[in-house]
Amino acid sequence: MEREKIDNESDISDFLEVYPQAVQEIALKLRQIILSTMPGAQETLDRSARVIGYGFGTGYRNTVCTIIPSKIGVKLGIAHGAELTDFSGLLQGSGKVHRYVQLIGLSDLKRPELKLLLLTALTAWQARSKRSG
Repeated sequence: MEREKIDNESDISDFLEVYPQAVQEIALKLRQIILSTMPGAQETLDRSARVIGYGFGTGYRNTVCTIIPSKIGVKLGIAHGAELTDFSGLLQGSGKVHRYVQLIGLSDLKRPELKLLLLTALTAWQARSKRSG
């Protein structure tokens, strides 16, 4: 995975410009939610995988979540989401490690459970980081 650190807003805009306007709006609003929920998170861009990553260090091990845009919406990927208890039922997917939340409209971003899920993912990352030293 070839990741590059995002230095400015134009990196995000350039990356998202190939997607429909509605998808761009969802992705940008989700980005604001992530950055406000996880102050100090590093934002990285993997152009070949078409993913924006958020975490506290390099590599998947330090990734908390991702933004995965598509033609019809945006997925909020949760690293190690399969390990989380999802009381709200937001998480989808059957992967052994990764789970995601499908976001089709701006109204999907207004669910309070979304921010709680991000905080839960952040807390789980912190716990994993302490265990691994």
